[in-house]
Amino acid sequence: MKNADTNGSGHQRTRQEIQKLLSYTKVLAAIIVLLLFSCVYIINGKSVNKLADGLSDETNVPSIKNLADFPIEPFPDGKEGEMASYGHKLITETYKYLGPEIKEGMVAGNNLSCSSCHLNAGTKAYAAPYVGLSGIFPIYIGRENKIESLEERINGCFERSMNGKALPTDSKEMRAIISYIKYLSKHIPIGERITGQGFVKITVPERAANTKSGAAVFQQYCISCHGENGQGHRKGKAGDGNGYTYPPLWGSDSFNNGAGMARLLTAAKFIKGNMPLGATAENPILTDEEAYDVAAYINSFDRPKKANREADYPDLSKKPKDCPYPPYLDNINIKQHTLGPFNF
Repeated sequence: MKNADTNGSGHQRTRQEIQKLLSYTKVLAAIIVLLLFSCVYIINGKSVNKLADGLSDETNVPSIKNLADFPIEPFPDGKEGEMASYGHKLITETYKYLGPEIKEGMVAGNNLSCSSCHLNAGTKAYAAPYVGLSGIFPIYIGRENKIESLEERINGCFERSMNGKALPTDSKEMRAIISYIKYLSKHIPIGERITGQGFVKITVPERAANTKSGAAVFQQYCISCHGENGQGHRKGKAGDGNGYTYPPLWGSDSFNNGAGMARLLTAAKFIKGNMPLGATAENPILTDEEAYDVAAYINSFDRPKKANREADYPDLSKKPKDCPYPPYLDNINIKQHTLGPFNF
């Protein structure tokens, strides 16, 4: 009986030791699994991203909520940085690379630059900045009544604001411009809009714009840069391909009559937030009424004609009230669509 009890106790101790060993094994296995998941996270979440974009680890960089906080950083080394840098040159010196005074490669039909409207190379708040655009497009555009790619939107600017022709979407120049916009947008979450995109809002006067009042505003605030005749100031002389220090606002070397700036309310919003130089959305120089009137004055002069404007806005219900050319869905005359009042 004594030997049986001893053997029974021995078996029981062996089972207990086996159970303890199994418990330790489970704990150890769990620890190993957690370590493996951690390693995968580090590789996929940090190291791979770092290698893919050739930039420093940006996991701690906050997303930009306001263009006032926008970080202007040097272009990185490597092919992507080179393309973004070339895109920056195309935006700021469009006339030099794509303008009508160069010997070959003419795409722009005037000697403006993209940054004539997209100020500070597309980084100024409320001056139609590029920051964040690569994460918003494709997007619906009423003028074409379709979901439009960023490349198509850029070509809309070349055909209208630059009074030229479309860039081939597979060209080096288009890829460079897209690379630049992506570089500016790298800290902005996909699909997120930030404060400072587009233009400022204004309180639209409940009257027609007064071009005589606009002329007075122009004389007081605008002629020092754009000249008394609105033809701007060239950097050199006509034909040298060096563009303008301050662009012409009307005439043969300005945006055409199908451009967004040819619309009164669009021009007034841009002017209110940015003009004269030094103005910002937070600290404007002109009142809403002054911006409204001077926009009408600027757009009262002749400028190049955009072909096939009647094909714009296939869905006429999407046509803005201040679109200064027919057809219209309503019975309001062209003069009121051009100058207001826009109380319809």
